[in-house]
Amino acid sequence: MKFVEYVEMPRNSFYTKRLATGCKLCQKGAKMVLLVTGLCKANCFYCPLSEKKKGKDVMYADEMPIETLEEMLEEAELIEAEGTGITGGDPLMVTERTIDAIHMLKNHFGDAHHIHLYTATLDKEKVRMLEENGLDEIRFHPPFPLWKKVERTNFGKLIEGIDIDKGVEIPLIPHLRDDTIHFLNEVDKYGLDFINLNELEFSITNLDALDAFGYRAKNDESVAALGSEKMAYEILEIDFETPIHYCSASFKDAIQLRKRIERRARNVAKIYEVITEDGTLLKGVIMAEKGRMEEIRKKFEIDEKLIGWNEEKRWIETSPFILEEIADYLPYKCYLVEEYPTADHLEVEKIPLN
Repeated sequence: MKFVEYVEMPRNSFYTKRLATGCKLCQKGAKMVLLVTGLCKANCFYCPLSEKKKGKDVMYADEMPIETLEEMLEEAELIEAEGTGITGGDPLMVTERTIDAIHMLKNHFGDAHHIHLYTATLDKEKVRMLEENGLDEIRFHPPFPLWKKVERTNFGKLIEGIDIDKGVEIPLIPHLRDDTIHFLNEVDKYGLDFINLNELEFSITNLDALDAFGYRAKNDESVAALGSEKMAYEILEIDFETPIHYCSASFKDAIQLRKRIERRARNVAKIYEVITEDGTLLKGVIMAEKGRMEEIRKKFEIDEKLIGWNEEKRWIETSPFILEEIADYLPYKCYLVEEYPTADHLEVEKIPLN
């Protein structure tokens, strides 16, 4: 095993024998996730992609649906992105679009903006095109039926011809343990820069498939499949030459996502919104018509910068501290609302004040 760099994290979160540039930026929440399409030919039974994306030719920049690639730049700016992870579906189903995205990101942010890409496509010509057009790192996810016979594919020859950082990234599926170990032993000979192992996760779209194989969540609060992490630590004890990374479901949620939304919160928070320690936004909400806003502002002498109208939610917003003081004097329902600073404004909690 090559010990290029060792970063020790709490057990059950993240364990690695070397971190690539892309992984370091992901840990900081500094990478935008760009889904360039939901289309994919692999049809992996464990794919966690949501119903609104899976099998559909749609684009998302983080949680924000976008119609054009230009729109992704807004999201990248809001999270102060230092890099981008291009994903799908399979980005090589829309190779020209993917290349356009790489060019746009590099032109806007400069060559230092690190771009990695996930693909299940083992196409030498398409990979060459990506490399020539500025991709920094490629992460292959060969379809799982190939794991037990990868030596019979063109994967080894494909890897030989790639000059940018290259690796494989697969989930750890306990009932495919033998196929996985065979696959890793074989690709360990190919001169990869890294191997990424991810904890198997439940989602709405793969729930029935994982249930059919007898998988259960490892606890009531987790989306991770029982047995996947145990398999990770067993594999990490094998003496592979290629640097190995393991990323758990809890690490992705608790560290990567949290840090990314913290970065976004700093740029989207209104002056009256409070950024919590989790990176969410806390505000006071008055369930009244827009025409009542000025009346409320004057009656309670609220600075005009500390009260506003939310057209999407159709409610009046103000500082949570102000609303706690005046809620009992208002004839309207009042709430403290906590929500994510993401494009979908997902509500975390709504607490009544009167």
